[in-house]
Formats: sequence, structure tokens, C-alpha cells
Amino acid sequence: MKKLLNACLFISFLFGYLEWSRVEHLFIFEAEWDIFKKLSTDPVSVLHPFTIIPFIGQLLIFYTLFQKVPGRFITIAGIICMGILMLMLFVIGMLSLNIKIAGSTLPFLILAFIILKLHGKKKQPIVPLAD
Repeated sequence: MKKLLNACLFISFLFGYLEWSRVEHLFIFEAEWDIFKKLSTDPVSVLHPFTIIPFIGQLLIFYTLFQKVPGRFITIAGIICMGILMLMLFVIGMLSLNIKIAGSTLPFLILAFIILKLHGKKKQPIVPLAD
């Protein structure tokens, strides 16, 4: 169940929508493809916190897909890293009243909330009743 949620989280992140001006727009997976193409020619141009931190988050979530049981710390760290960008996009979408930007972040934010609630539950130790 946790692996499936992490996989859905990873995929939902890729479909975040970016738009600036009336003609410029792309999804995060398209932006990542452009970044990987630029990486071979001009690696310094892609060094920016809003490219590196979410990418680290993606790597962490991707790593959890290969664990037997996805680690709590790694999953939460991945959500935080990717969530920085997605929360920023959500706020931008809400402030500019752009439903496409705000709506594209909702699947990620909802899944992140569900995963955090799932990982936040701590098992209570069974304590025998005293006589």
C-alpha cells in the first residue's frame, strides 16, 4: 500500500503545471527533460534550489519504491523536498486565480497528506491492565 501511494505521489509530481505569460507553459516532466538536455551542455545553468531540491525529493521517493517497506524518514524527506515546489505552485495558482496551476498540484498535495497521515500513526504498545 505504501509503495503504491509513493508511486502515485511520484507520478502526480511530474504532472505539476507551470504557466507564465499566455503562450508559455509546460508540465514538470517537460521541464525536467529540458533540464537533463541542458545538463550536458551547461551544467551550471541548472543549479538552482527549485531544480535541485525537488529532484532530490524525487530520487528519495523513487528509492522507496525499491525498499521492501518504504522508510518513514526517507518518504517524509522526499515529500518535503518535492512539496516545496508544489506548495509554491499552488499558492501562485491561487493568487493568480489560475485553476490549471492550482488544480495540477492538488493530486500531489492530497496524496502527500494521506501518506503523512499514514506514516504519522505510531503503533501504541500493548500494556497489560494492572489488577
